[in-house]
Amino acid sequence: MSEVVEARDPKVSPSYPPKSPPPQKKPVEAPRPQPATKPKSLTGVPPRLVVTSRRARVLAFRADQWAARKAAGEAALAVAEWDYPLLDEHDFLKAVHGLVQAAVAGGGKRVSVHLADQDAKVLVMVLNHLADEQDAVGQVPAEVAVLRTVEACGSHTDHDGHAWWALLNAQPRPKERLS
Repeated sequence: MSEVVEARDPKVSPSYPPKSPPPQKKPVEAPRPQPATKPKSLTGVPPRLVVTSRRARVLAFRADQWAARKAAGEAALAVAEWDYPLLDEHDFLKAVHGLVQAAVAGGGKRVSVHLADQDAKVLVMVLNHLADEQDAVGQVPAEVAVLRTVEACGSHTDHDGHAWWALLNAQPRPKERLS
């Protein structure tokens, strides 16, 4: 029994390129967006509250029955740092207390008190961060509107929620004496 043995040449690389694997059906990672050269326009997006070139303070509280008293005390301490010796502290405390009470009664889980000053005027704005446009925002409480140092007050609803505000004169005219 004779077997025929074929002689083989040593291994030689093929003269044609090897077959490459097929491309993946899904890319491993989605292509990342290229950064735009200019920022996109924010048309249709309402601007957020911005206070510049003046002293300002923001105080936040949980909307509960004690929020008005806590807010009035902390706001008075904040404004005391601004050195307004003629600011009627009683009017200021009543204004903050009344505005915070209105915000708590309006609903929401938290209340923020925004304070700012300019030209011897102190702005107190209270937001309840409940942007439900179906509910009409309540009016500023009458006890705030009639205070001697309150020059203007109001309420409105915007993208941040319902807001109540009062502008107090930090250098009021002296009380008139009746003759």
